[in-house]
Amino acid sequence: MKIVLDAGHGLGTPGKRTPDGEPEWAFNNTVLLAAEAALAAFKDVRILRTDDPSGRRDVPLQERTDRANAWNADLFVSFHHNANTGAWGDWGGTETFTLDARRANPKSADLARILQPAIVRAMGLRDRGVKKRNLHVLRETHMPAVLIEGGFMDSRTDIRALRDPARLQAQGVAAASAIAAWFGLTKRQPDAAVPAGQPGKQFRLATGTFPDRRSADNAAAKLRQQFGWTVYVKEGN
Repeated sequence: MKIVLDAGHGLGTPGKRTPDGEPEWAFNNTVLLAAEAALAAFKDVRILRTDDPSGRRDVPLQERTDRANAWNADLFVSFHHNANTGAWGDWGGTETFTLDARRANPKSADLARILQPAIVRAMGLRDRGVKKRNLHVLRETHMPAVLIEGGFMDSRTDIRALRDPARLQAQGVAAASAIAAWFGLTKRQPDAAVPAGQPGKQFRLATGTFPDRRSADNAAAKLRQQFGWTVYVKEGN
């Protein structure tokens, strides 16, 4: 099962931030990483990320959908967080978008109906429902596609949830669980029992050392794309 995960925008995208200057991509990325990690627990799942995993580049929408189509993905999910006026207000809530019924893949609406209540429960915010909108990532993808708005960045109520990493991670896990249920995915078999005397022992895989951050980020992106691994870049001496 080939699933595209997309964190909307980039760290420097103009206007895509809270009234206090927090970038939307940072919220979107936290949700995406949680969804990616949760989906890794299921068999036969491959993940392609179409945004820049470092957030430094706002990947053009056409490039994102072209990559998803060329990969022949089974699903495209884009994570976003909304804004109204850009100044603090009393609006709020979560919503999930699909393309209008005449042009959308019919499976998109089926998935959205499962995703939306799961996201609402995870975030604990108002339910704004499933909506139709003519958005590029929904219109230009050849597979079922949804775009999630997990809450309003300029809402006095929603911002408390958006600033809580546990809530954002819960949103990602909820999205992954809904996707797994929709596809009928099966969990991987648990690893063999930990030998006596080694409770909770784990092993980390170090893949290499790079002369600059860009090279490390590029290598990490390739590993995520090829194997569906959760990969982190750690700076050190």
